[in-house]
Amino acid sequence: MPVNFFTEDISFSLKEKRKRKAWLKQLAQAEDNKIADLNYVFCSDEYLHNINVEYLDHNTYTDIITFDNSDEEGTIEGDVFISIERVKENAETLKIQLEKELSRVISHGLFHLLGYKDKSKTEASLMRSKEDFAINLFDEI
Repeated sequence: MPVNFFTEDISFSLKEKRKRKAWLKQLAQAEDNKIADLNYVFCSDEYLHNINVEYLDHNTYTDIITFDNSDEEGTIEGDVFISIERVKENAETLKIQLEKELSRVISHGLFHLLGYKDKSKTEASLMRSKEDFAINLFDEI
């Protein structure tokens, strides 16, 4: 399956890669989409900050940046960059397990590629419900 996991400038090993790939495929199929090429890059805060400045002209730190490379409706192609430092900090702040927060952020990137936004309160609420669904699905697989 065309889902890949990479690391840049950090030492990090994603657990349960096969399960995560199957989960992402299920999430995409539930939205009547297929994954053609989906890359997750786990990196440091600084690495992601540099991407944010260079490509989006945002001088802020974030946990995730998603680039949609899709040309065709219903086909997912994209690159998702995730700051592991930010995810760890978020998990501590929210007092949840790192793996659960990681699932939230990984699914968040996919949902952006599926067309979901999170700028308004209504959009953010829908995104949260999608993330909750995704986390529960991952736990069931």
